[in-house]
Amino acid sequence: MHIFQSEILNIIILPILIFLSRIFDVTLGTLRIIFVSKGMRYIAPIIGFFEVLIWLIVISQIMKNIDQWWNYLAYAGGFATGNFVGMWIESRMAMGISLVRVITRTNAEGLIQTLRFAGYRVTNVTAMNNDGEVEVIFLPIRRKEISAVIDLVKEYNPKALYTVEEVQSLSEGALPHRRYSHLGVLDFSQRFFRRRKGK
Repeated sequence: MHIFQSEILNIIILPILIFLSRIFDVTLGTLRIIFVSKGMRYIAPIIGFFEVLIWLIVISQIMKNIDQWWNYLAYAGGFATGNFVGMWIESRMAMGISLVRVITRTNAEGLIQTLRFAGYRVTNVTAMNNDGEVEVIFLPIRRKEISAVIDLVKEYNPKALYTVEEVQSLSEGALPHRRYSHLGVLDFSQRFFRRRKGK
């Protein structure tokens, strides 16, 4: 009975534990790199401590059972899955600031006023491209607001050219205040544009 339990531990339970632990420590590693790239240098060392601690525990178990090839598969599988999980968590957290640049040939006054009413710091300039005069709009936004802003741009002008860039740092006051829900304003604007199109 003892031998049977030992076999279950070595063949089933240990690889599962290695797989799950590797997912956890690689997820922490992915998040640590993302936090460093976003300038969050205080939380990154804490994450790194637990990341390495888990890794040492896992690798020590593999070295104790170095002749068991299924542990290697569990280790590699956990590494691959941990990268995916880490990126998925970061995308759900949607941390950081992005710069949206919109280029449109259509008169953009309505779009600009809507964004400014929502509290965004909008900068717009008139420029020239190969087809003539265009309006160029710049606005910094939080990453979690990208979808709402892009949807509004598409509702206003489906042919508008837009780009989204990650911003490393931003001066104070460049983002809208929290005193009202600017996302709610954008949602209302999208519904308004849909009704206008349906007429």
